[in-house]
Amino acid sequence: MDKTEKLQNVHTKWTSKCECELKKTATQAVPGFGSASAEIVFIGEAPGKKEDELGRPFVGAAGKFLDEMLAEINLKREDIYITNIVKYRPPNNRDPLPEEKSACRPWLLEELKIISPKLIIFLGRHAMNNFFPELQIGQAHGKMLVKPFKGMATKYFFPLYHPAAALYDGSMREILMADFKKIPKVLREIAKREN
Repeated sequence: MDKTEKLQNVHTKWTSKCECELKKTATQAVPGFGSASAEIVFIGEAPGKKEDELGRPFVGAAGKFLDEMLAEINLKREDIYITNIVKYRPPNNRDPLPEEKSACRPWLLEELKIISPKLIIFLGRHAMNNFFPELQIGQAHGKMLVKPFKGMATKYFFPLYHPAAALYDGSMREILMADFKKIPKVLREIAKREN
């Protein structure tokens, strides 16, 4: 079984097994999407209205901005894998609650285990705080974090502001773009460390 099939099985398993309370109010699960052999995995917070309708992550306005930024560093959606901490849309796009995050966590960890990316990029503070609860996004954005986690092959992380933040605040757009353009350099740095 290849990685793509393994991921498909994980999504099928957790769509029925996940005990997240958000299941009751969401239209459907929004599993991760993209290349099963991606070097980079982007982790967002939770699906929004568009994602809930289509069952795919980052398909709304924030997703369009993400695609723009990917193009800036010569990447396409097909080159990466993108997922969320919580696989179901919170009502009115509220922040996911701690128990909702923990209900969906095994699903996320299985995705990461199969893909085994070189770099995990957090989109926003919720994604980052799921792994680094003590950090503030204001200080950590645009800096590589290195920390081994039990059962995870990846130990390199790169927090960014959430693309949606740039849609509400124009000044964030430049910060996010500047941070995003550091990604190729971060990958080169990882390659150097790993050799």
